[in-house]
Amino acid sequence: QRGDFLAIMGPSGSGKSTLLHILGFLDKHTDGTYLFQGKNVSQYSDEELASIRNTEVGFIFQTFNLLPRTTVLDNVKLPLLYSKVPEREWDKLAREAVESVGMTHRINHEPSELSGGERQRVAIARALIQKPSIIFADEPTGNLDSKSGKVVMEIIQKLNETGHTVILITHETYTAENAKRIIRLSDGLIQSDEAVTNRRKAFEQFVK
Repeated sequence: QRGDFLAIMGPSGSGKSTLLHILGFLDKHTDGTYLFQGKNVSQYSDEELASIRNTEVGFIFQTFNLLPRTTVLDNVKLPLLYSKVPEREWDKLAREAVESVGMTHRINHEPSELSGGERQRVAIARALIQKPSIIFADEPTGNLDSKSGKVVMEIIQKLNETGHTVILITHETYTAENAKRIIRLSDGLIQSDEAVTNRRKAFEQFVK
């Protein structure tokens, strides 16, 4: 549902990333029906899907996917290259996104000069620049130490609290329990779909 915070868990090969790629319009499903905003995704044209990917969704990946030898500011601006946003507004929007994740002091640095946690915060800023309604996060804390992971999860929590729908892939139970629901997959099938009843307690434990 709109505004949900969903975690998807399961062993390697269970279909987590495949499901995320289908939900994020990176891959096409071969069976079943996928409705987005009340419309069957198979009825969207390639141009419409490209527009949705650019404006409605933001992606956060485990490996950050930042361009080397490119500043934080220019990395965050990348999604705007394919948008209808006037170029004169790019700097302002990118600076606002960078500020929202607390990285203004590193805005002219390149990825090689940043820690893993800082790179992930830049990746989050890039995902936010088009103000998407849905955030897809694929193992966002998987390459981070616990302190950096805490900062990233705090940012993701705040995104959900301000109205973003969040769909999170993770192997970590303590990370998943920050969500409102946890879906567990095995061999491409849903094994369970449960609400998280101790969400705040789990988050406080994660923060500690």
